[in-house]
Amino acid sequence: MKGVLNEFKEFAVRGNVIDLAVGVIIGAAFGKIVTSLVNDIIMPPVGKLMGGIDFSQKIINLDGDIKTANGQDITTLAQANEAGATVIAYGQFINVMIDFLIVAFCIFMLVKGINYLKSKEHKKPEPQKTTKACKYCLSEIPAAATRCSHCTSELEAEGTGALA
Repeated sequence: MKGVLNEFKEFAVRGNVIDLAVGVIIGAAFGKIVTSLVNDIIMPPVGKLMGGIDFSQKIINLDGDIKTANGQDITTLAQANEAGATVIAYGQFINVMIDFLIVAFCIFMLVKGINYLKSKEHKKPEPQKTTKACKYCLSEIPAAATRCSHCTSELEAEGTGALA
């Protein structure tokens, strides 16, 4: 039993587990922000543009015989909850779908940015060539050489086109 506890302790204090916990907490907070963005900022103008519709209250009443306390038909989610009627809350579903799309897009952009940074990180500059080929005998010689060590030909200085 002591071995299992030690293994668990070792697992729990690893950096990956702590990073995951921080990610989950930040993700939950981000989810609340996005939900508020959808419910409080995006959907009210969309509803206003569509004739004053409050999407969060849009329902399909499956219990047509149940009425509100004053005998009216149930038309909102709040009324259905109060009367205990079974409904399909498709307005809430629309809000949740918009929530999901915003979160998915943000995560997509985050991963895209991380992948871009990683691709820049892995590109190493090509090492400078330390040798060159003699244009007369095609032997490999040091890049700074002005005379071939194999055929003793005089070589052009780098970039000048003149003989050294």
